Amino acid sequence: MLHDRILVELDKDAGERRSSGGIVIPATAAMGGRRLAWSKVVGVGPHARAVEIGDRVLFDPDEKAEVEVNGEVYVVVRERDVHAVAADRLSDESTGLYL
Repeated sequence: MLHDRILVELDKDAGERRSSGGIVIPATAAMGGRRLAWSKVVGVGPHARAVEIGDRVLFDPDEKAEVEVNGEVYVVVRERDVHAVAADRLSDESTGLYL
């Protein structure tokens, strides 16, 4: 990865979700606003400062570029497009999130 780019692995079950009442909402359902997605970091560029491999990041799926590597689909995002970072190394703090 170059510069501040981050390579993330999409969650396999991120497509469909359940409401609090147990109703299954398919990935194709229209949403009123933007929905952010969590993904696991598998590669970082040398200028990424707040993200490390193994972290989970929150980003806008509309601001992404998909790439296929060895038959697996990954997403490339800029570090500035990441909204939050969840990592075990941040667990000393109260939320474990870097916002």
